[in-house]
Amino acid sequence: MMRLGMEFSMPEGYCVKCKAKKEIVNAVEEVMKNGRRAIKGKCPTCGTVMFKILGGKAAAAAPAAIPAAPVTTPKPADTN
Repeated sequence: MMRLGMEFSMPEGYCVKCKAKKEIVNAVEEVMKNGRRAIKGKCPTCGTVMFKILGGKAAAAAPAAIPAAPVTTPKPADTN
């Protein structure tokens, strides 16, 4: 998604094999099980999978605040 007048830059991450910061190639944004966003791709030099966790939770994964209904218990009946 390119916009006119804006320059697009590849996300940058740390390659543990090369031990250096590099641009992530074939980057794809994913949502992890805990709802956090991350970018997954490959190192341009060695081809190792690179993974960068982004800040904040994904908007679609955020649970909606639903108020809990009050729990009522029946009163014990008199046995007289």
